[in-house]
Amino acid sequence: MSEATALKKFHCPACGAEAHWNAGQQALVCPYCGTTAPGRLDESTGEISEHDLVSALRQYAKDHRGWQAEKKSVRCQSCQAISVFDPARVAQRCDFCGSSTLVPYEQTEAPIHPESLLPFKITEPAVRETVRQWYRSRWFAPNRLKASAMTDTVQGVYLPYWTFDAQAHADWTAESGYYYYTTETYRDSKGETRTRQVRHIRWQHSSGAVDHLFDDELVSASKGVAEELLREIEPFPTAQLTGYSPAFLAGWLAEQYQIDLIAAAQKSRARMDRELEGQCASQVPGDTHRNLRVHARYSNQTFKHILLPVWLLTYNYGSKKFQVLVNGSTGRIAGRYPRSWVKITLLVFFIALAAGVGWLIFGQ
Repeated sequence: MSEATALKKFHCPACGAEAHWNAGQQALVCPYCGTTAPGRLDESTGEISEHDLVSALRQYAKDHRGWQAEKKSVRCQSCQAISVFDPARVAQRCDFCGSSTLVPYEQTEAPIHPESLLPFKITEPAVRETVRQWYRSRWFAPNRLKASAMTDTVQGVYLPYWTFDAQAHADWTAESGYYYYTTETYRDSKGETRTRQVRHIRWQHSSGAVDHLFDDELVSASKGVAEELLREIEPFPTAQLTGYSPAFLAGWLAEQYQIDLIAAAQKSRARMDRELEGQCASQVPGDTHRNLRVHARYSNQTFKHILLPVWLLTYNYGSKKFQVLVNGSTGRIAGRYPRSWVKITLLVFFIALAAGVGWLIFGQ
């Protein structure tokens, strides 16, 4: 990404240093003298707009490009994440994977800038305590990891997302199966006559329709964070989105999207198709069904490009990399951590011991 034009910097009214967005105070605050700079968010883009998806796919949002403030970008050659941050910051390691293989990133055309975001609400001290408590609750984690927790490396990041809305109508047909039972006579291994109930299925045609409104279906555009982890800290309260202002990014790291609108729209449609199929399946009467066919039509399809707040902790343990995420709006946490083979071995041993004791007591 080529550097965006510097439209405005956010200076402290007391000492003149550059103010940063403070999650705890929900305002621009000077990191040097602590002065609050109120009234600086009136430069936002205004109301949050939904854009027609079909029209946008024809003409790729030419009027909404750049970050509206001076930014510097680097690409990690290890995880391929593109980090965007204030020019004064010097990046030595990738905040997503910890690699030192960072190279300046430039592109001929600026990216589509976000028109809305969720500001950080969970403060860094609260996040550190949440991470420490989370580590302590991981019984299989090595004790050395629990003791250190490495919360000093936690980093607040605005991650890129696309949201999609659509009104869906799906017609479905299927064969409904209804169970019925008959009595069958048979001889057992001793030659004695027995009876048993045998289940059968009666099939008949059925059909119906489903109407569903998809609202703010999220598709992550991040390459620096594992998608399955992001799913675990959802949902984000997208009803609380506010208009984009570069003030919100002052002092914070942002990731540039690497899943473009076309790819994100395809992923969103596939998810909608799966959800509609599930809703149609739940409508099929009877005890079971087969040959379900769904014909879906979508209308009023719109999208937004947004930024969502995530606290990120990336660390290496041995030869492996691990990430812990905290939702910057709700505080929900998810992560991966190494397992202690000693603790796992002890657990297996005690389970085997308990099973042996149980067999000796009750199996005689």
